[in-house]
Amino acid sequence: MTKQPRPPISATRPPLDEGLEKSATQQTAPQRPEPASEAGPNRLDHPHDQLDSALRANLARLTQGLSPQAAAGAWLDWAMHLAQAPGRQFELMQHATESAWKLTAHMMGAEAPFQPGKNDHRFLHKGWAKPPFAQLQQGYLALEDFWTRATENISGVRDEDAKRVRFMALQMIDTVSPSNFGLTNPEVIAANVESDGKAMAQGAQLFAADMMRALAHEKDAEPTKFKVGRDLAATPGKVVYRNRLFELIQYSPQTGKVRPEPVLIVPAWIMKYYILDLQAQNSLINYLVGEGFSVFTISWVNPGAELRDVGLDDYRTEGVMAAIDAVSAITGGEKIHACGYCLGGTILSIAAATMARDKDARLASLSLLAAQMDFSEAGELMLFLDESQVALLEDLMNNQGYLDSSQMVGAFKALRAEDLIWTRAVRRYLMGIEERETDMGTWNADATRMPARMHSEYLRGLFMENRLTAGRFAVEGRVIAPSDITAPMFVVGTEKDHIAPWHSVYKAKLFTDGDLTFVLSSAGHNGGIVSEPGHPHRHYRISNRAPGTLYTGPEQWLAKTAPKDGSWWPEWAAWLGTQSGAPVDPPPMGAPDAGYPALCDAPGEYVLER
Repeated sequence: MTKQPRPPISATRPPLDEGLEKSATQQTAPQRPEPASEAGPNRLDHPHDQLDSALRANLARLTQGLSPQAAAGAWLDWAMHLAQAPGRQFELMQHATESAWKLTAHMMGAEAPFQPGKNDHRFLHKGWAKPPFAQLQQGYLALEDFWTRATENISGVRDEDAKRVRFMALQMIDTVSPSNFGLTNPEVIAANVESDGKAMAQGAQLFAADMMRALAHEKDAEPTKFKVGRDLAATPGKVVYRNRLFELIQYSPQTGKVRPEPVLIVPAWIMKYYILDLQAQNSLINYLVGEGFSVFTISWVNPGAELRDVGLDDYRTEGVMAAIDAVSAITGGEKIHACGYCLGGTILSIAAATMARDKDARLASLSLLAAQMDFSEAGELMLFLDESQVALLEDLMNNQGYLDSSQMVGAFKALRAEDLIWTRAVRRYLMGIEERETDMGTWNADATRMPARMHSEYLRGLFMENRLTAGRFAVEGRVIAPSDITAPMFVVGTEKDHIAPWHSVYKAKLFTDGDLTFVLSSAGHNGGIVSEPGHPHRHYRISNRAPGTLYTGPEQWLAKTAPKDGSWWPEWAAWLGTQSGAPVDPPPMGAPDAGYPALCDAPGEYVLER
């Protein structure tokens, strides 16, 4: 059956409450209203609009998808309100004067008045405590402190604009940090003195090689220490299903008996699945298999322009639901422990709410790892999201059919520029230190693309309009609600997560009513999930909310929940065990008679696509 073409992704939005009887795809990507005089074409069928879109797409390439209008609007909002606040101006001048006196006192022997942020690792070298480097560092930190103060508590300024101005100001200040220059960085000087200048010579060679690669538009060299299928994503298994969006991997049992209910993992489509299957010792998938579970995982395709019209609901139907159908057929209809990571948890939540609404009771439990249902506190990524930003991205994606991995990675790097950009450049080009290959670093460099339509839909419908928890997200013509989910839930947030802040993840408690266990793990979005037993300096907090329990806010929960040393993985395995039946013989690998033959060995083909 030929699939009907979808409307274009870049269009004027309707009122939020319009179209509740439409599907989620139709809601989040409506067509442009036609002129009253005639049934005109959609916006990109007109040559004028095509020209405008193409020009904006080229602008987006130059700016890495950042909208100049959004930046200018934020600065204008801040500047105009500050201009109307002479009292606030006087306060800032007074603060600057006080900082100047503190810097003067420091030069005369007083203690350092300013301290780097806890995540700022640029000034750890002991040389920063000695003159003149200490004074250079303090002057820079005073500038950071002033701009942080200057973008706080200005009456009338939109909170989003204030945060954006602060972010942009600190990004500009980062460029003049004394840590970025050889003559003002004691660590660089020490490294070159010890090596008789060889460190900087080696750095110059690395810079020349990187520059030639960039000019030739070549990708970084393939990693040599870690190979997918050999060192990473190496848990034995078979691909037992494949369609245009994903491959389903079934892992070979490692125990004589297994729990009857299988585990299905839904990773985010913005990453390769093997963040959960790194080396054997820190593979969450390998750990679950070793604990006696039948484990399946989705391995999403790395889409090209041919999938430009694939939408968010296609990822639910052809992705999550197709995987659930396959797992049910292979395991004989047993209920499924479904687990979603990051945005994989969001699409899984949508699928679970839809199943609950439709009386589909195939889920034994629902586990969400660093995944958000509600996006009202979606973290620092919101710095890059407003109507102007998303519209510019839509023009870029319409032009090429997808969002390229490099265009997405730039935003993540900007959020941690001091470490991911400047510190890396200093160590590589001024100290001649090549980055050590790591399993997570190899995975992090192996990014994926995203289909144009799907990316537009989830940015608008989830991040910008927060429809899922606002009662405005419809699937197949009817609105769904997370509160309909009755399966027991295990939800994990991470303390230092800047992608899915734990306060936002915690809101699963606010929008569901059933049995829910919440875990707060140490570290960040990836490190807090890849937190295997034996990993040093790891801890977690855990508690259970029984059905009918009154809501407790995140800070109150944090204050009364004591941390435990170690990994949360055994807690999850034990919890899954309590939701499972007695161990049985393992299911077959695939089900040829049901249309799910073993196609090839894990990790399959899609994970290797670049």
